Amino acid sequence: MAQLDDLAFFQQLAQAGSLTATARELGLSLSAVSKRLKQLEARLGVELASRTTRRLSLTAEGERYLERGAAILEELAELEEALGEQQAALSGPLRVNATFGFGRRHVAPLLSAFCARHPGLEGVLELSNYPLSLGEQGFDIGIRIGEPPDSRLVARRILTNRRVLCASPDYLARMAPLVSPADLAAHACLILRENDSDYGVWRFCRRDDDTVEQAVKVSGPLASNDGEVIVQLALDGHGIALRSWWDIHPHLMDGRLVELLPEWRGVRADFHVVYQQRRHVPARIRAFVAFLEERMPGRVPAMAGGA
Repeated sequence: MAQLDDLAFFQQLAQAGSLTATARELGLSLSAVSKRLKQLEARLGVELASRTTRRLSLTAEGERYLERGAAILEELAELEEALGEQQAALSGPLRVNATFGFGRRHVAPLLSAFCARHPGLEGVLELSNYPLSLGEQGFDIGIRIGEPPDSRLVARRILTNRRVLCASPDYLARMAPLVSPADLAAHACLILRENDSDYGVWRFCRRDDDTVEQAVKVSGPLASNDGEVIVQLALDGHGIALRSWWDIHPHLMDGRLVELLPEWRGVRADFHVVYQQRRHVPARIRAFVAFLEERMPGRVPAMAGGA
């Protein structure tokens, strides 16, 4: 039906955010996309969006058409999948959002293996510094650190993780004594300037009692907005880093980095897979979530002494 085609076209247009991006994704000319939008508005008798070639702003009518249209398309997809769910083969799009470091090292290999097992899937992995909105940007699944603040999302933990204080043996040999987290104020700390976090404050809790906490304001001569750079600076002996267990455990195991203050540990930073609540979660999403739950813990060894 033409109406369903129009709904799908407008969903893609809204997600792309511009006529130019939509034309690129659909493999059409800019004029063809613009013409189709005009024809849709003429059929409906309302303006759906204010636009330039670079940016698209939905009108109130466009927002309503987008929201109700998404519900209709989702209902149709759920119906078709429910009717064909007895078939073993998974098919359809599987769009995943994750952070750069964790996404490259762990999510990408698992998505590759999953799509090789189910060749009917159309897998997309988009990496970003910030978590992207599942609903607004059309993602099926997001990989998040910590519990998601949005109660409308279902969250399943796929990896237990904490941040670990560490330094190279070279820095350890020449550093001043470090007895408690408060002593970090006198050390060269390698600061990760990430997102909007309070990156100048490091937080710890006692290993034997999570209710005992300390927060320390730290500083140092070197900083970066990239976690891999911070790890390399630590390996090069420039100072102390506070990095996630998933990221540095190989260096701790081969002795290139040494854990400091083992009686203290960084706050929990578990990884969760999140997806939108709905009556019927598509089989491809349920299967990939189960695959992540099964495979992810095997990629990162459990922390010594537990989480």
